[in-house]
Amino acid sequence: MSNKNINLIGWILFIISALGFIISSLGSFWAMFGSLFFLIACIVFLIPFFRKDESEKKSS
Repeated sequence: MSNKNINLIGWILFIISALGFIISSLGSFWAMFGSLFFLIACIVFLIPFFRKDESEKKSS
């Protein structure tokens, strides 16, 4: 298994835990705020996995 796959699995697990935090924080504004912020941060860190590398764009 490549390092990229291991990193992707790790980020998917972080997203699942963020969803669990969101569910457990229903009714508490600050806990919900922190949980949503954590989920958004995880999604931002996943962007490079789904973007093409600059080297791939040049060779296409």
